[in-house]
Amino acid sequence: MKPSITLLLASLALSGAALTARADVLSDARRLSASGQTAQALTLVDRGLAATPRDPELRFLRGVLLIDLGRSDDALAVFRALHEEFPELPDPPNNLAVLLAARGELEQARTALETALRNNPRHRAARENLGDVYLGLAIRHWQSLASDAQPEPLLARKLALARELAASIANAKR
Repeated sequence: MKPSITLLLASLALSGAALTARADVLSDARRLSASGQTAQALTLVDRGLAATPRDPELRFLRGVLLIDLGRSDDALAVFRALHEEFPELPDPPNNLAVLLAARGELEQARTALETALRNNPRHRAARENLGDVYLGLAIRHWQSLASDAQPEPLLARKLALARELAASIANAKR
């Protein structure tokens, strides 16, 4: 049995309306967030997700909004789920890594960033974030060496420079 052309056109019109509604939710939520109305943006995204719960863009934006609201544990869950469901995307593991690094989980952050870069080797934010994580790991390793014995002057200098650089990076991101 062939579908009627009227039924097919009606179905296409509904699909187009759904895509337009989703695009409106994304743009309206981004606009609200940019104007400092993050909670309202999250409410709008949650309404959009009620209609399309698996939408990766809406879910990603939800995670970003949760970070902006200081709800990093909730954002972490969003990015983990996105990474599991859409392992080919580079942005969820990149954002997951940023949250893990902020918690001091540098090895897990490194792994997530390496995954992001396997998915997109040119992902600029992931490359920069991986450098920051490597810096944090270097500081940890040099601190452990410095605490083991009398620190050598070169090691002490490396550690001081690395700490200074890390502090400068942290201040620049604020």
